[in-house]
Amino acid sequence: MSEKKALTDRVLHGDCLAALATLPAGSIDLVFADPPYNLQLSGELHRPDHSRVDGVEEAWDRFADFAEYDRFTRAWLAQCRRVLKPDGALWVIGTYHNIFRIGAAVQDLGFWILNDVIWRKTNPMPNFRGRRFTNAHETLLWCAPSKGARYTFNYEAMKSLNDELQMRSDWLIPLCGGAERLRGGDGKKAHPTQKPEALLHRILVASTRPGEVVLDPFFGTGTTGAVAKRLGRRFIGIERDAGYVRLARARIAAERPAAPEALRLDSRREAPRVPFGSLVERGLLRPGDVLVDAGRRFAARVRADGSVISAEHRGSIHFVGARVQGAPACNGWAFWHVERQGRLVLIDELRQQLRSEAE
Repeated sequence: MSEKKALTDRVLHGDCLAALATLPAGSIDLVFADPPYNLQLSGELHRPDHSRVDGVEEAWDRFADFAEYDRFTRAWLAQCRRVLKPDGALWVIGTYHNIFRIGAAVQDLGFWILNDVIWRKTNPMPNFRGRRFTNAHETLLWCAPSKGARYTFNYEAMKSLNDELQMRSDWLIPLCGGAERLRGGDGKKAHPTQKPEALLHRILVASTRPGEVVLDPFFGTGTTGAVAKRLGRRFIGIERDAGYVRLARARIAAERPAAPEALRLDSRREAPRVPFGSLVERGLLRPGDVLVDAGRRFAARVRADGSVISAEHRGSIHFVGARVQGAPACNGWAFWHVERQGRLVLIDELRQQLRSEAE
């Protein structure tokens, strides 16, 4: 068993600060943290029919005052920053009760906020007292360990998840419910703030790669671990409640990882660079070949030095593509085609052919 395997895929039962202190520095690729909200609730909350709302009343969400909560927040954030790799990242989720205090601590400790993401709930709990707006969202902060960190962002994967549109920073995802919601023998929620697996799926696909290590210092019933296992990521969970630990371990044991080929992330940004001239050198295009756009409105001829020339312009495939259209910029790989056996072939297909040969 490898050292990495021995240290991961486990749930640590105990206080998060003590457990975090045992982890090696620079060993974690991603931290997802769902810390106590510090709701400061007083009294019970009831619906209009006088039924009691099953809210957050556990001891883990109680702090004497804001100062105590701030000390706790800075302590666990500092430990998370210590165990993160230089190119790792932190995701932390909260509500208006705590996220702004966490945000200040994150910045004070040297993290660099990349985005604040709004998780907009399709089915939020109504405001039964009718004295405020319905709280329909939570806020996530996505942070790099430092301003210049080379963090992971699987842009193409996020675009694919969103029907080939750029993923926005407002995410419409239902609350955890149905068969996914864990319940005790009495039918009550096993955990009051169990997060939906869809939320963790998006976060892990966005900012990790298969085989990387995800740490959740407030593990609860193990949503992070279950999704990590399914997606071929390694995980470490920390949880101080013994009942939650048992639920998490059983839940994760029942999870089955997806096949490796289903987890592959294809990124154009990380693909080997293939200059246009390489297509000419390798004979996929020949000097004198004519390139056209999809509608055959524009044409340019390939030159031996890897440039192209139109009736009025000469330069790279991108430069000439932009000039013939009168556009400020052009991705020549997605614009120019060459005719092969009576059909137009995008020159990017020729580039992909060279890339596949290099793999």
